[in-house]
Order: sequence, then C-alpha cells, then structure tokens
Amino acid sequence: VQLQASGGGLVQAGGSLRLSCAASGSTLRGYTLAWLRQTPGKDREFVAASWRNTGTTVFADSAKGRFTISRDNAKNMVHLQMNSLKPDDTAVYYCAASSRIIYSSLEIPSAYAYWGQGTQVTVSS
Repeated sequence: VQLQASGGGLVQAGGSLRLSCAASGSTLRGYTLAWLRQTPGKDREFVAASWRNTGTTVFADSAKGRFTISRDNAKNMVHLQMNSLKPDDTAVYYCAASSRIIYSSLEIPSAYAYWGQGTQVTVSS
C-alpha cells in the first residue's frame, strides 16, 4: 500500500489543521492506521491510531482531547483533525499503516510497515 500525506502548514497557536492521508494499492479496511510525528533530533513518536476493522481509536496523552483520527474506508483515506494546536505540536507528521500490528504495539513506530512521506506542521506562538 502507498500512502500520501497532505494538509500540513503554518498555523498560530490555538488554531486547527486537518491532515489527510490517501492510500493506493490496497483497501485500508483491514489496516490499522496511525499518525506519528517527528522533530529534528528526536525519535518518531506516536500521535493517534485507528484500529483495523473496528476503528477503535487510541491517542497519545499529548493528543487526547485535542486531536481526532477518522478513517473513510470508502475513499481509502485517514484524517487527523488537530485543534487547539500548541507550538510543541510542531513536527513532521507521518501517516502509517499495518495489517499485522498487535494492539500492544500501536505506539511503536517500527511496528508499522507502510509510511507516507510526511507533512510539515508548524505552530507559531
């Protein structure tokens, strides 16, 4: 499966952005989909995931209450709605997918087999 992320940009603190990830090559219905982010000099970190088949969502503590992950299986897309953005949210955001990931590994970047190219999100103070 090939993933293409989009929707990043520059936004002021308190603002919102909606990231999108379009998939091709396979239907996403049987894939766990996730968003992870990375800043220079730091490891890639988990943000949110939508569990395959059920769509159950999981969020990092930093994203709870502010971010929403949603999937559109008909359009083969996954979105990350980010509200109340903070300067600490500044990062390159990646969408990722896996058809085999186990639930306890959702937050582990190396557990995802497929990655999009990343989209830059910059939040100014």
